[in-house]
Amino acid sequence: MAAAAESAGEKKRVVVIGGGVAGSVVAKSLQFCADVVLIDEKEYFEIPWGSLRAMVEPSFAERSVINHSDYLPNVRIVASTAANITEREVLTTDGRLLVYEYLVIATGHKEAVPKTRAERLSQYEAEFVKINSAKSVLIVGGGPTGVELAGEIATDFPEKKVILVHRGSRLLEFIGLKASQKALDWLISKKVEVILDETINLNTLSDPIIQTPSGEIITADCHFVSTGKPTGSSWLRGTIVQNNLDMQGRLMVDENLRVMGHKNIFAVGDITDVKEIKQGYLAQRHAEVTAKNLKLLLMGGNESKMATYKPGLDIALVSLGRKEGVAQFPLLTISGCIPGMIKSGDLYVGKTRKHLGLKP
Repeated sequence: MAAAAESAGEKKRVVVIGGGVAGSVVAKSLQFCADVVLIDEKEYFEIPWGSLRAMVEPSFAERSVINHSDYLPNVRIVASTAANITEREVLTTDGRLLVYEYLVIATGHKEAVPKTRAERLSQYEAEFVKINSAKSVLIVGGGPTGVELAGEIATDFPEKKVILVHRGSRLLEFIGLKASQKALDWLISKKVEVILDETINLNTLSDPIIQTPSGEIITADCHFVSTGKPTGSSWLRGTIVQNNLDMQGRLMVDENLRVMGHKNIFAVGDITDVKEIKQGYLAQRHAEVTAKNLKLLLMGGNESKMATYKPGLDIALVSLGRKEGVAQFPLLTISGCIPGMIKSGDLYVGKTRKHLGLKP
């Protein structure tokens, strides 16, 4: 049965697809100057840099997992996924057809998560029980997620054996050698066993005995997979923007963060081809520039006055437990308590909540 189009009222309709770091900021910024619809597969926004702390301290998720309705009182939330887009409409997987004047694509990376906040909080409780009851924990993947999770477990459960396996020749390959080495030294100092240049077949991975392709035997009571997530753009193939996807599946955008060749479609966050390290605070900056440009266009302003986005510098902060971290700046790399003071204590959760208009 054909879906009936749901049109906008008096205000111009802005549809935001994806309720992550970037999409949530765009929706919040525009909710009182446009008819905003947020399409997200889950009913909540999760502060991603708080997720690993929530695995060792489930109560932390009470602040880092936030129902969309709590900070978007004037936004219509559609708990579904987008299936197709045309020049003026978005079709959802449950058959809704939403008309738009402007579209913002913010689907980041693909990740399987529960639909409701209550289910997500229960998931963190279960992961904590899993860690707490284990004597040994295997982490697969030595990117920022794997390194930070190893740091959280090693700090809160120093008696547990933590094994981190990474297929690359060094940890944190998205940043410089110096930062990688400092993170490795810190993990070793916390008695984390780090195995580099080794792979694990995720299809046959089962506790407690794991054999690597090279024949090494690893024993662990439980495991967590922290490898990279695919870009959330596969659904765009076959849509009007399919020719704007690059080889990595990222949307090619102009300096105003509009999808190339589409004046009323913007893209923000990790799904864009902007040449910079993919990080949450930069996704927030994308959202701020896009919201500013949409406000201008909604008011009938001149396109030539639109704000431009300048790619971020190669700055990265990786937390190592609750009080330490490693930080890479353009001319300096440091580790220890100073990066820890910047990020590791509250993991920016209070700051992010304030940004959304909520109590820290």
